[in-house]
Amino acid sequence: MHALIVVAHPGPESLTHSVAAHFAEGIALASPGNSWEIADLAAEGFDPRFTMADVAVHLRQARPSADVIAEQARIDRADALVLVYPVYWWSMPGLLKGWIDRVFANGWAYDAGEGSGVVKRLRHLRVHLIAIGGADLRTYARHGYFGAMKTQIDHGIFNYCGARVVTSELLLESHDGVAQACLDTARAIGRNLFGESECCEAA
Repeated sequence: MHALIVVAHPGPESLTHSVAAHFAEGIALASPGNSWEIADLAAEGFDPRFTMADVAVHLRQARPSADVIAEQARIDRADALVLVYPVYWWSMPGLLKGWIDRVFANGWAYDAGEGSGVVKRLRHLRVHLIAIGGADLRTYARHGYFGAMKTQIDHGIFNYCGARVVTSELLLESHDGVAQACLDTARAIGRNLFGESECCEAA
C-alpha cells in the first residue's frame, strides 16, 4: 500500500515537517511492504496561483499544465492521500489551498456537466487530514473553528469530489510537551493507516 503525504510549510525544521516524518515512520513500522512519498510543496516550488490557464481547464477548454498532471499522477498512484499542514487563519495555508484549487480540477476530481449534476470522480480515494494549530482547544471550541474547518475542508472539498475523509485530526502545540504528543499521535495514525481503522490532522 502506498501513501502520498503532502506537506505545506516553508520551514523544513517545523513541527509540520516533523509530524509528516513521524507519520511516515508509523507507516514503515506497520509493515515493510508499505511505502510513502512526501510531497513538500514549498521545497518543490509548486505554483499555487490559479491563473487564466486554470480557468480554461475548469471550463474544459484546455488540458491541465504539466505540473498539475504530475500532481494528479502522484495522487492516482496512492492508496491514501495525507495532508499535513499548519492552521493559518483558521484554515489551511494558501500554498495547500492553491494546490487543491489547481490539482482537483474539473474533469479529473469531478465532472460538472451541464444539467447532469456533479459526477464525483474520487470515490476511491481515502484522505487523512492532519492540521497543526497554535491556539488552545478552548479557543477552537469556543468559536467553533474546528467545526468550521471540517465543514469547508472535509465536506466542502473532499465530499464534493467523492473522496472519503477517514481521519480529520487537530494537533495543538500551544503548551510545553505537546509537540512530542503531536509526534506520537502522528506516528500512531501512520501505523494504523492501512489497518482496519484509519484516522488524522495538524499545524
